[in-house]
Amino acid sequence: QVQLVESGGGLVQPGGSLRLSCAASGNIFSINAMGWYRQAPGKQRDLVARISSRGITDYADSVKGRFTISRDNAKNTMYLQMNSLKPEDTAVYYCKLQNFRGPTVYDYWGQGTQVTVSS
Repeated sequence: QVQLVESGGGLVQPGGSLRLSCAASGNIFSINAMGWYRQAPGKQRDLVARISSRGITDYADSVKGRFTISRDNAKNTMYLQMNSLKPEDTAVYYCKLQNFRGPTVYDYWGQGTQVTVSS
């Protein structure tokens, strides 16, 4: 089992910044990927950014150039630096970890942290 705990959400004005953290614990495989997803009210949960255990990153077009994903493997922690925030970034942000073993993928989710961008 894997446990994921997000932190760092809150209320910020448009143009501001926030840094989210996701601390992972438990049975984390050497080959894994972590990612941030978000879900606004009435909408589906979408990928924001993800990073592999080797540091390969991928971003949604809507956040490219504004958000940066990173991870500290020694601490089993992932981060999302969010700059130039817009009201449309308002959502619950979820951390996801995927453990890979051959063709099998094990998915784990955090409980989510609210990000609200409003003046």
